[in-house]
Amino acid sequence: MNLSPVKININDHRKIFAIQQDFNEAFPYLKLEFFKKSNSSGGQPGMKPVEDNKTIAECRTRHNNGTIEISPNMTVADLEQYFADVFGITVNVWRKSGKVWLETSVTEGWTLLEQNKQGEALSSKAS
Repeated sequence: MNLSPVKININDHRKIFAIQQDFNEAFPYLKLEFFKKSNSSGGQPGMKPVEDNKTIAECRTRHNNGTIEISPNMTVADLEQYFADVFGITVNVWRKSGKVWLETSVTEGWTLLEQNKQGEALSSKAS
């Protein structure tokens, strides 16, 4: 795996799948899931996954354009917080475990490098 930071361009016109692809090229055993706030039938706000063919404009609250530089030494929590603070986007990092994807909320203090290595180890054992 390349240990240099990956730069991902963020603007309203980019499709979610393009950002996911950029991220996945650097971290093949991780993926980004995008969410937007929604009102459930009970009136309580919740988070709803956003389809990957949507544009970033359709799932964010802050319309800043820019480039995010993602370092392998960045923690999951820091990456998710950065997307929220700078771009108004709610994302979750998921890790591959064999044939399934697991949310990394329990291990959000791990770096992306650690998460990716764990995903690789779990996936190679499952094949």
